[in-house]
Amino acid sequence: MLRPSARLTILAALALAACGTSSNVDPDFRTPGQKLGQQSIFGGDGLTLGGPSRRGSGEGENGLGVNSFLWRASLDTVAFMPIASADPFGGVILTDWYSPPENPAERFKLNVFILDRQLRADGLKVAVFRQERDAAGGWIDAPATPEMGKTLEDTILTRARELRVAQADTAQ
Repeated sequence: MLRPSARLTILAALALAACGTSSNVDPDFRTPGQKLGQQSIFGGDGLTLGGPSRRGSGEGENGLGVNSFLWRASLDTVAFMPIASADPFGGVILTDWYSPPENPAERFKLNVFILDRQLRADGLKVAVFRQERDAAGGWIDAPATPEMGKTLEDTILTRARELRVAQADTAQ
């Protein structure tokens, strides 16, 4: 195990080495939007998060680990609920509990899982959790109807298709 001062010295040396220039770099090379002669530490393709670039796949160019249309459609669909966590690289959206104004004695929570990089019906799973208020004022688990999760999945898929068509229309 290295001492903290040794680790700091190694990190500083690596940082300084990264600042050096290379005679192998073509000064006329540039990425889109980059000025002539300006170099990028991320290379010609820039910084891509979430895996290899999917340019030309027809699924939208993004740095997400999941389908961008499903991701945006999921966020649009659950926007009325408070979001507890959203991971665009893992494709998970977790909501906090939400009580509908017309029935404050019950509340719902959703877990949305985007399972694929393609816009497919089986690339999405929504888990619905439901609780009811008991006589003492506490919350107890109650079964959610199976149709509720399926209806949310269908709504998200419909919205994702709309987003895809809208993008295709603007690209033409």
